Amino acid sequence: MGKIMVIGSISTDFNVLTEKRPQIGETVRGTQFTTSFGGKGANQAVAAARLGADVRMVGTVGADEFGTLLIDNLEKNGINSSNVERVTHVGSGSAHITLVDNDNAIVFIPGANNAFDTARIEQLKPEIAEMDFVILQNEIPMPIVKQLIESCAALNVKVIYNPAPAESIEPTMIDQVTYFTPNESEFNVLFPDLTIEEGLKRYPNKLIITLGSEGVAYFDGEKVVNVASYKVPVLDTTGAGDTFNGGFAYALSKGADLTTSIRFGNLVAAISIQKYGAQGGMPTLAEVKENEYYEKKWNIE
Repeated sequence: MGKIMVIGSISTDFNVLTEKRPQIGETVRGTQFTTSFGGKGANQAVAAARLGADVRMVGTVGADEFGTLLIDNLEKNGINSSNVERVTHVGSGSAHITLVDNDNAIVFIPGANNAFDTARIEQLKPEIAEMDFVILQNEIPMPIVKQLIESCAALNVKVIYNPAPAESIEPTMIDQVTYFTPNESEFNVLFPDLTIEEGLKRYPNKLIITLGSEGVAYFDGEKVVNVASYKVPVLDTTGAGDTFNGGFAYALSKGADLTTSIRFGNLVAAISIQKYGAQGGMPTLAEVKENEYYEKKWNIE
C-alpha cells in the first residue's frame, strides 16, 4: 500500500449549475444548487484513498459545523485525519463554483486554510520521512509550501507539486520537487515567456502539463510525449485535475513508470468527470479496473 501525505486545503464547495454565466450587474436563473466536499488538498487525498493508498491528510479547518463535516468526510474515505487541526479564530474554507456548459469558474475563500502554522512543519517531519510521496498545492500560504518543499528535499522524500491556483513561485521550488503538475492556464501564468514545448524541455521528466481534453504532456529527455486523454461523456470537470494528481500519485507509489502513471491518472480523471462534484465521481481501484479503457499490462494493484 503506497504511503501518501497530502498537505493542503480542505474546504466546502458551493455549486451552482446554470445555463448562462452572469455578467457584471446581471442576475440569471440557475437550475441547481448543491454543496459538496472539496479543497484541492482534500480532493487529491480522497482520489488517492479511494484507489487504496494509505493517505494522511494535513490541513486546517474551522471550529464550525463545516469543519466537523469536512473531517468526517475524510475519515469516511479512509483517510488519516489526525493532522487536521481545528482553529477558532476563522471559519472553514470554501469554494464557490459556477458550472456552465460542462465547464466551471471558481472563487476560492481560504478561511482556515490560511491558518497553517509554520511550527507544524517541524512536528510533521518524522511522519513525512515515512512517506512514499508528499502532494502539495497552492491553497495554503506560499511560505508554508516553500518550507515544506525544502523539508521534503532535506528528508529525500518525493514531492508532487500541483501549483494551483497559479501564483509566482521561486525557481528553486521547482528544482527541489520530483514532479510539477500545472494545467495549461497555470503554466501560462507561471511561464509567460515560454511556449509549452520550451517549458517542457527546461524540466525533463519533471514538468507534467495537463491539457484537459488534449491529454498530458511531458519531455522525456529526447522528445515531447503527449499522453492522450480518454474520450468520455462530460458532466462536470470540477476536480478533474485533483483526481488526476491523486491517481498519478497512487500509480507512482505502486512502482508504475511515468507514462503508465499518467495514463492511469488520465483514466481516473475521465471516470470522475462523468458525475457531478469534485469528489462525487472519484472511482475506487475496482471501478478503474472494470473500465473498458483499463489496460491489464499496467498491473497497478
